[in-house]
Amino acid sequence: MKYNVKIDLENRSEEYSFTEVARQANGSAWVKSGNTVILATVVIDETEIVKDDFLPLTVQYIEKTYAAGKIPGGFFKRETKPSDFETLTSRIVDRSLRPLFPKGFGHPTQITIMTFSVDAEADLQILALNAASAALFVSDIDINKSVSAVRAAKIDGELILNPTLSQLNESTLDLYLSGTKDELLMIEMRSIGGERVNSTLSVDPLMDPTMSAPIITTHISNAVNEDELISVLEEAEKLLFANNVKYEDSFQEFKKETLEIEYKAHVINEEMVDYVRKHHFSDIKSAMNQMAKSERSTALRALRKKIIITQEHWDEVELKDAIEKVKREQVRAQILEERVRADGRALNEIRPIFISTNLLPRAHSSCLFTRGQTQALVVLTIGGAKDAQMFETLTDESAQNENFMVHYNFPGFSVGEASPIMGTKRRELGHGNLAKRALEPIVDLDGQTIRLVSEILESNGSSSMATVCGGYMALRAADIDTSDTIAGIAMGMVSDGDKYAILSDIMGLEDHDGDMDFKVTGSKEGITAMQMDIKLGGISLDILKEALYQAKEGRSHIIDIMQEAEKEIEFNEGVLPSTDFFHIHPSFIGDIIGQAGKTIREIIEKFEVAIDIDKKVGKVKVTGKSKSGVKAAREHIEGIVNAPKVAKIEYKVGEKYKGIVKKIVDFGAFIELPDGTDGLIHISKISDQRVDKVSDVLKEGDEIDVEILEFKGNKISLGRA
Repeated sequence: MKYNVKIDLENRSEEYSFTEVARQANGSAWVKSGNTVILATVVIDETEIVKDDFLPLTVQYIEKTYAAGKIPGGFFKRETKPSDFETLTSRIVDRSLRPLFPKGFGHPTQITIMTFSVDAEADLQILALNAASAALFVSDIDINKSVSAVRAAKIDGELILNPTLSQLNESTLDLYLSGTKDELLMIEMRSIGGERVNSTLSVDPLMDPTMSAPIITTHISNAVNEDELISVLEEAEKLLFANNVKYEDSFQEFKKETLEIEYKAHVINEEMVDYVRKHHFSDIKSAMNQMAKSERSTALRALRKKIIITQEHWDEVELKDAIEKVKREQVRAQILEERVRADGRALNEIRPIFISTNLLPRAHSSCLFTRGQTQALVVLTIGGAKDAQMFETLTDESAQNENFMVHYNFPGFSVGEASPIMGTKRRELGHGNLAKRALEPIVDLDGQTIRLVSEILESNGSSSMATVCGGYMALRAADIDTSDTIAGIAMGMVSDGDKYAILSDIMGLEDHDGDMDFKVTGSKEGITAMQMDIKLGGISLDILKEALYQAKEGRSHIIDIMQEAEKEIEFNEGVLPSTDFFHIHPSFIGDIIGQAGKTIREIIEKFEVAIDIDKKVGKVKVTGKSKSGVKAAREHIEGIVNAPKVAKIEYKVGEKYKGIVKKIVDFGAFIELPDGTDGLIHISKISDQRVDKVSDVLKEGDEIDVEILEFKGNKISLGRA
């Protein structure tokens, strides 16, 4: 392979070939970095132009299993449905490149990115975007900007830009940002929760002074505060801008001659605009106040029909554009000039919030979270380790388990659309992934599997953030410990020159007519996940910092409401599985397990629980189908631990003792001796008379006199004294 360009970056190099392969495409780039090889291609349909007002761009990121020397698992031995990672990577590339296309570009465009070889340490999302941008830059489409990505990590407090995957696995931060040489376009961020040493369990020195105190660990979310996040962004942004200068300088000579293509002539009829402003401005304002998308669309459609009756010679499509322009002008002007939004709210005001928990009696837990005209029903199910979702990526040596899942569903009826419910769409997968990144850092699963399903019942802005809030409440309604209270809020921005306004808790109208869609989740102290898309140009870090602090204020308001709702939670007792964690001193573990596991088996059977014990630190995990059973099992274990120690007796043959009948079996009875040791009296030794059934003579709990007859290893044979 002949490589035209080699670019040395901060911790790797990238080699690009633009002339060797995929020469029929409008643009292509074969990229090699380490042992990773990716091909990106761009193809446009020059014969067709889409008339609707949207960019017909499709991005597909495709991984080939042979890239890692693997054969696809399962029945079918070829790549089929895209994995979640492939879909999410496609979305990241799409959101980064979409702003580059010229206004009026309406030709169907396909960007395909294929991974042919993979290095175990490669960041495929970074390379996928860089390859796609290179193919687009050298293509014959009139695009003259390079877009690239930078990832930031923090390990032991040290900032690392573009880390390897091994480094990212040790990081408390995962920040992905993309942009051009002078504009920041997109941010994806998550904190990575973990366990840190918090304290040690106090030990009575009189019990055993040689025993070290076991360590108690506390799960923390590693949420990032606003100032720290801005400082990381500043460093990453510098690298991002510098890298794009390198790319553009290196790729310029390989750019094809610009293709002469037709652009959509989207000319607004100013006569219609003036007419609507003069005669129907109040109707437009009234339609704006119809907050639901379906209601607003109905009102605007009715207005069009009303005008067409009096202006028969007008084209209804042109009139629709004119009405839309007046509506957009009014929405933005009212915000910028009057500092008031279409629904009368102040810029930082949150819509009314209502929370109901555990309204589904047979679910493990549930929450109906309503904010304005957005409503999410979030339902939680608890499972064990075997219920985890198995998945595999190219960079993994073996299959991995996903123990925390968030599945987001967006049916058409939530926005008043008559559409059937089909398979999971990219948007649904992306919103579910954002909610997962928001909540996962605050939960210590410790062998459990948790699945949250968000059913969006109504949507007018920020259903993904309603999913985060409802998801947190569902966790608490299942009595699951969390290290922080997490809420989510969608922010927006309207700007015109030097004027700008930052909006909290945006609704659909403001998302559609605004310049930024910015979602922030976190606690009162810091951020656990963030997603930002800039629709018009970039954004300065000063404005972003202001937006982050306004989001923090809104988050705190929502968290206060959620914490009040927590006080009203009533658990679904009898349905909700329960898990309890506590510590015992490791010296007592033998007593809990008992001889050959006898004691722990009895506890498991009696209380219908599962018990796991970490013998090194004395951590005990008790899991059961009911909270009462788990509580009783814990009390029983603590009773064993707290019971006064009885000194062991050195028994000798011929000695006589009083014992308690502990268990009756067909061949005799087990007798508990004074120090708790068990012995067996055979059925033939119970009486001088023939005994057919032990229960005819003895009952559990009876006190009898016994004699030590003999020792067989660790077993004691008894006779009736």
